Amino acid sequence: MNWNGKNVLITGANGFVGSYLAKELLDKGSDVYGFIRPEDMVAMEKNLIDKGIKDKLKMLEGDLGNISSLASALDHSQPDVIFHLAAQSSVEFSFRRPLDTQDINTIGTANLLEAVRIKDIDAKIVFAGSSEVYGMVISSPEQYQRALDSGKTIFPEPEKIPELPISESNPLRPMSPYAVSKVSGDFLMQNYHHSYGLDTVVSRAFNHEGAGRGMMFVTSIITNQIMKLKYQETDRITIGNLNACRDWSHVTDIIHGYQVLASKGRAGEVYNQGSMRTNSVLSYILLGLERAGWNINQIETIKGDDQSKTIDNPTELVDDPIFGVKFDKTRVDQMILENQLEYTIQDKGIRVSTDQGPLTIEFNPDRFRPSEIPLLLCDNQKIQKIGARIEYSLSDVIQDQLDYFDQKENRV
Repeated sequence: MNWNGKNVLITGANGFVGSYLAKELLDKGSDVYGFIRPEDMVAMEKNLIDKGIKDKLKMLEGDLGNISSLASALDHSQPDVIFHLAAQSSVEFSFRRPLDTQDINTIGTANLLEAVRIKDIDAKIVFAGSSEVYGMVISSPEQYQRALDSGKTIFPEPEKIPELPISESNPLRPMSPYAVSKVSGDFLMQNYHHSYGLDTVVSRAFNHEGAGRGMMFVTSIITNQIMKLKYQETDRITIGNLNACRDWSHVTDIIHGYQVLASKGRAGEVYNQGSMRTNSVLSYILLGLERAGWNINQIETIKGDDQSKTIDNPTELVDDPIFGVKFDKTRVDQMILENQLEYTIQDKGIRVSTDQGPLTIEFNPDRFRPSEIPLLLCDNQKIQKIGARIEYSLSDVIQDQLDYFDQKENRV
């Protein structure tokens, strides 16, 4: 698609992803309108200032909970394309404020679709869904049995094990109020296409990170603490579950994918977006420490009573296929993915041996979620077939976040 001269409406344009997308489309010559809540105008202004687009973006005040304000935004922008990114996007927050999450993500999405339908707007609508809709993905018979033994309900039952990599046809087993809200939005988009003919397409994006990611997200929690450690503003890293494995992409790859979906995405369909690799939270920390200047020799638990959890050269990269996919992973990733390694709250944390002396990673029980998704690995073949590409490595993602927190005013 030639974006020059296109009218684009982005809900949540001042958010982390929205500001990246807005800048790129402005650079391509689009007239970009940002639908933004009044209370977020100042609160999230830094995203627009950092991108240099505060005075270029045409900001429209409104609230997803108010269909009249959405209708007014449509009148003003007359969009060719709508990117619906606005959401309450924190999984952790959704457990504390589940009703607010449903109001913003579910009712807000329904209001947008109704406004488009009533106004008879002929626009492509790209919905920012989430990989969180897949929830409990079964990676092995042992994991499945452990889940059953712990009292978890697995519905729908798996038709195959492992259920990896995750394709668009994987069963949906949302495990948080946020995930449930995204399932609702996902199906609303599909329903409004099939019922009313709206030109909607759903992106189920896996984790995407970069400079400016909000501090409620684990990658920013990690990289912020690493830079504080580097500048001796703290003496340890505190974290929750280290074993969780995620498919992390660079935000730039994801916004390029959104543009591909706007141009070539088939109406009424769902497309995964991800890197087709999976790495542990532990690796994100260790690789971040190495990028910040430490050479890591060994890790062991703080308790030190389990030699099977003492790992030499933990960041050594291996690319052996797993789940039929070949990608770079660390030695500890490989062990976690093969169920040979798991750290628990009882371990208290990890002591990291480096060339500059020992470092401490301390477990904070308050950062362990009521229900945790152990593993996400995207099958991105469908969106790749229409032109999307992954250009950034995991190291690129980590480096961008470290560079952001290298600036003292960004550290918290």
